[in-house]
Amino acid sequence: MSAADWYAHKSLGEGLFWIQERFYQSENRANIWLLRGSHQDVVIDTGLGLRSLPDYIDEKGLLGKDPQRKNPLLAIATHAHFDHSGGLHQFQQVGVHSAEVDALANGDNFETATWLSDREIVEAPSPGWRARHYKVKAVQATHILQEGDVINLGDRQLTVLHMPGHSRGSICLHDRDNKLLFSGDVVYDGAMIDWLPYSRVSDYISSCERLVGLVDSEQVDQVLPGHYNTFGAKRLHRIASTYISRAGTCPAKFSTFAWGALAGVALRAFNPRCAC
Repeated sequence: MSAADWYAHKSLGEGLFWIQERFYQSENRANIWLLRGSHQDVVIDTGLGLRSLPDYIDEKGLLGKDPQRKNPLLAIATHAHFDHSGGLHQFQQVGVHSAEVDALANGDNFETATWLSDREIVEAPSPGWRARHYKVKAVQATHILQEGDVINLGDRQLTVLHMPGHSRGSICLHDRDNKLLFSGDVVYDGAMIDWLPYSRVSDYISSCERLVGLVDSEQVDQVLPGHYNTFGAKRLHRIASTYISRAGTCPAKFSTFAWGALAGVALRAFNPRCAC
């Protein structure tokens, strides 16, 4: 299957594109965001990497008429999990938070939470492909990101917000001028996952408190999440506030513990040669 068949995209205007993997039918299917700048273009999350994302972007002309005048396309992972980082190895420039640089450099498929089944891939990307053979390929970051770093695209800037909880290196990218928040899996309009390896509820609560603060200070109008559909500031405030109020309750603590134990066993079984 070609890259042109595997992916699909939608233009949201002002140099912003929403890309998805058509034949990965799962709640784990991540949104891929392409944002064009006057001097630098950036891909935010890269999907599974089963087909070439750079080829798709090039074939569809998503970088405009003269992409050579810019710096090489920069791919940033909002965190290391497989559904977001699987295609990083396809890019010359790769950005990831410092807390997860080693996991990606070592191809640690336990920390990337690699978990993929044949039924989720409704059309195989190549003859004989099987999910059990899938692994996130090791990749060396060229841009090691920290809280407060600014990624300069020329006519717009993205500020790195370290928001651990879902994973230890989770980040949001904040376009302050346009009040856009690329949130990865820090927040999306669905059940927030705090029970994977390297998840931490106390960190997640702090991150959600930061999200509430962004809304209260009118710094966010629209959220472009790692999964599902985009949403606005009011919905962001409600999702984050609800997590804060529920995370410390006894039922929530028990659920997190139980799911965490199961996830750890399952991921170690699925990734028996992981560095864990």
